[in-house]
Amino acid sequence: MSTSNRRRLVAAGAAGAVLAGTVALQSPALAEPGDSTDVQVTVDIEEIQEPGVLALSIAADSVALSEDGSTLLVRQFVGTLPTVTVSDTRTPAEVPEGAGWAVLGSATDFVGSAGQAPISAGHLGWKPRLLDGGETGQVTEGEEVVTVLDEPTQPGNNVGLVDQELLVSTFDSAAVTGNSYAVDADLYLRTPADVAAGSYASTLTLSLFE
Repeated sequence: MSTSNRRRLVAAGAAGAVLAGTVALQSPALAEPGDSTDVQVTVDIEEIQEPGVLALSIAADSVALSEDGSTLLVRQFVGTLPTVTVSDTRTPAEVPEGAGWAVLGSATDFVGSAGQAPISAGHLGWKPRLLDGGETGQVTEGEEVVTVLDEPTQPGNNVGLVDQELLVSTFDSAAVTGNSYAVDADLYLRTPADVAAGSYASTLTLSLFE
């Protein structure tokens, strides 16, 4: 091959290489002025799950007793405890293992508005009554507590509402969650016939324990 022919082939090869390089290395595309594009942003927000609660409520904050059933020896004043509701919005998983709940009640002495001698809380009794115990059969009312003027109807129950006495309870909190339960009670104050006339007041405190 002549020197001039070899030079022409080398030049053609160089030109071919340059041509191949030009095809492979394209310039980046440029957006036209005014062009835009959108990015959709999404998120799933779950509802906040508040923990359930065990709560106590009462339909009214007072009750007036009126005389009914008095005898020559004992004066009796009766009324009805406003409906007490226990609501449990917890799930079984939120209940401590082996837990049960109870509502207990105790009263203060009846204090006279005009300086009369007080009437002790032992003269106030009650008979709980379950109004709505649900379908499990595991919510029950407490036993009757009679007054210090009565013969006991259960061993040792003639003490009145001096100490915490049972109104309603369950032994298995987890079995009765997600429901509400209602109870009231017959109240009766029994005093000696010679009790001083006048207005008296006592505070009956109801407490929910688990």
